[in-house]
Amino acid sequence: MTSLDPAVAARLKRTPDASGRGLVAAIAQQHDTGEVLMLGWMDDEALHRTLTSGLATYWSRSRQEYWVKGDTSGHYQHVKEVRLDCDGDTLLVRVDQVGAACHTGERTCFDADLLREVSDD
Repeated sequence: MTSLDPAVAARLKRTPDASGRGLVAAIAQQHDTGEVLMLGWMDDEALHRTLTSGLATYWSRSRQEYWVKGDTSGHYQHVKEVRLDCDGDTLLVRVDQVGAACHTGERTCFDADLLREVSDD
């Protein structure tokens, strides 16, 4: 049983994962530059932990457990604000990122594999 505010929980539109756990996409963004860092998944409990601890906490779909970003790497995400989008199916977690956000050691998970770039020419 989670302690997430019932009014917030009622607004969330969750997508079930393979185990049936209801998850919401959570985009981590550097609070002062707007840089998009990573995408993680949160259920009600992960969101509650994020809101109350001030550290970004996610649900690992592969390990089936909660993880605080930085607990093993030291690359914590100190939460500045959390916003819910208009549809209730995505969270924007504005953070102060310590070190790399990506598990590959890169600052952001979006540094590689540019699929398309539009030129102003």
